Amino acid sequence: MKKFKYYLCTLACAITVSSCSLDETSYTEIEKGNYMKNAAEAENVLLGVYRDMVQDGIYGFHLSLYFTIPSDIAKVTGNSTDGLRLIPSNAYTSSQTEIATTWANLYSAIYDANDFIETLGQKIGTYDEGNYKKAAVYMAEARCLRAMYYFELVRWFGNVALITNTAQSRQHPSTFTQADPADVYKFIEADLQYAIDNLPYAVDDNIRSDNSFRLSKGAALGLLTKVYATWAGYPVHDTSKWENAAKTAKILVESGKHHLLSDFEQLWKNTCNGVWDGDESLIEVSFYAPTVTGVSANDPCGRIGKWNGVQASGIRSVRNAGNWRVIPTFLRDWKDRESDNRWKYSFADYKYGKNTETGEDGVKLVINTSGNIEDAIKDDATDALKKAYIDNVCPRKWDTEEYVNSANYLVDANLSNINWYILRYADVLLLYAEALNEWKQGPTDEAYKAINMVRRRGFGLPVETDNSASDLSGMSYTEFQQAVRNERAYELAFEGHRRQDLVRWGIYYESIRKTSQDLVDWYSGGYGYYVCVDYTKKNKNELLPIPQQEMDICTQFDQNPGW
Repeated sequence: MKKFKYYLCTLACAITVSSCSLDETSYTEIEKGNYMKNAAEAENVLLGVYRDMVQDGIYGFHLSLYFTIPSDIAKVTGNSTDGLRLIPSNAYTSSQTEIATTWANLYSAIYDANDFIETLGQKIGTYDEGNYKKAAVYMAEARCLRAMYYFELVRWFGNVALITNTAQSRQHPSTFTQADPADVYKFIEADLQYAIDNLPYAVDDNIRSDNSFRLSKGAALGLLTKVYATWAGYPVHDTSKWENAAKTAKILVESGKHHLLSDFEQLWKNTCNGVWDGDESLIEVSFYAPTVTGVSANDPCGRIGKWNGVQASGIRSVRNAGNWRVIPTFLRDWKDRESDNRWKYSFADYKYGKNTETGEDGVKLVINTSGNIEDAIKDDATDALKKAYIDNVCPRKWDTEEYVNSANYLVDANLSNINWYILRYADVLLLYAEALNEWKQGPTDEAYKAINMVRRRGFGLPVETDNSASDLSGMSYTEFQQAVRNERAYELAFEGHRRQDLVRWGIYYESIRKTSQDLVDWYSGGYGYYVCVDYTKKNKNELLPIPQQEMDICTQFDQNPGW
């Protein structure tokens, strides 16, 4: 249902951002007094709140592909901070435009959600029974969306203003204060609990005619699990939330309403072609163009597969920049990589370009004729071979030439129609295993079952059947903790989770330092290709800075540590 987000644009979409991005006037305000007279009109406005997800500052670019790069498994291409490399090198300042854009986009989305919730709250009492039932679900969706936007805001920026209604947005900037992050999490928790109580599971939904790419009870449960796991870690460190995370995930797992797809590769065939499969996909951003203007730059497209895909030239869509680069030592240290199918589906030691012998363009080419990545990560590999791969291996999951069918192919050098997974069921299973281990201070039978289901699928085995080839057992608390952390890297590689995982575990800085040393130990010239190590500081880069323009006018704000 790729079209579902974009109906509202025909009404007259115009967003006006005032001098302070906390003060928003939104397109959802257009003639709202005369609109939302029934559930159908309310749904049109709600889809505008969904559409906020595709903005560059949210999942169209920054929170999917850009801010998420520097970690222990990925880096940006090159060996400098020039141009596009500045942010993925952690070399930016509080005046960086992209930081301000994300802050503004998130607050704009929150305003849209607040506006919808308030307006529907005023109108819903006038609806007949049929309209009321639908509107009740739409209200739950809006509160789930608001929670998701606030979750991104608090985990990226930490100390933010908690704006819970549209009237607050109209206050003078000097009156805004920063909420305790714990209070923001409580607000998110309340919204998600409401969504859980009022949304149906996707498979049980008999209210919405099409719930593709729409939030459900399973999505809200999964998101709340992730919220609790983050709340338990940096910077709030409320470890009591591990119990909440485990109990919330248990409801979802034991419901039997969601499952892992049997084939790991099918995930990428689906998301690259706009195929919705609610078995595993809990929250997914749908990108599609042309739908509104016919101009891809103005339509709800993303950069998935262009920025984080396989580097390419001479292809149907001109090129793929492929600015993400895989850390070779991550691939070397991947446990059980010989048996784990996810290893080969996660990276591309090839590119697309012109075959110099045949003259054919846009064809698959090897990175180096002397050996592949498996040869390069061997102990006896030459420095020449290592150099060939230290800055040339890209993520494979969004390979436009391998996975994108012609019907979903967008001919544009920078944009694509490929979707983005925000939350998969596999993610929740791993969070469940992690939460149980942290809560009980040791792995339980349920924790082993959850992590082993994910591993079995990765190994190409039936997920419900014990198998010694894949299954973990007999571990201590610390051993299982590390196993979960590794498994999250393997299962969710390059999907935008790793940096935030390292931050909530309190080991972001340490992981950057260790990765730099691992690269140097592997290849003598490795240091120069991992530029973020020179700019990542302890107790600074765990959070983004509050944008300087907000600091200048929100006079009661304090800047985040280190900025």
